[in-house]
Parts: sequence; C-alpha cells; structure tokens
Amino acid sequence: MSEPADEFLAIAVLGLATYALRIGGYLVLARLERLNPRVEAALDAVPAAVIAALVAPVALATGIAETITVAVMVVAALRLPIIPVLVIAAIVVSLLRAAGL
Repeated sequence: MSEPADEFLAIAVLGLATYALRIGGYLVLARLERLNPRVEAALDAVPAAVIAALVAPVALATGIAETITVAVMVVAALRLPIIPVLVIAAIVVSLLRAAGL
C-alpha cells in the first residue's frame, strides 16, 4: 500500500475504535439505573483532567506567552464556559506573541 492509503486506513480504524468506545460506554451506562456517587464524581472530573493533560505540556514546555495564556485560561475557566475561554486564550496568546513575548 502507498503511504496516503496507509494513513487513510489508520485514520479510519482509529475513528471506528473511538466510535466503538463511545457507543460501548453509553450502552454500559444506559443499563444502570443509578450511578454510584463516586463513579459520578469521577466522570464529572474527566473533562477537567483531559484539559489539564493537554494544557500542562504547553504551559511548561513553550514560551512565556503560552505560559501567561494558560494562567489567563485557568482564571477565565473558573467563571466562563469552554468556548469563551478558548476565544480569550486565542486572543491573549496572539496579542502576547505580537508584543514579542
């Protein structure tokens, strides 16, 4: 197979695996009438953990503009939904980079 075909196949397989995991999780949780409060708390913490895992390397391994932006994002995330936080972050990092940081 050529490289583009291999890449397409990898993307397709990973997409199907992701879809299967999502559907599987839904089907398992749909069978339960009530979740244990500990399980519910753990599931509620997943989005914050994923965002932290994605943002922490950026904050620690890049320039000062990105580090400042992550700090602004943390403060904004305490009060705002995710979309405004992302817009604010894009604006802040753009302004800081334009300022030469």
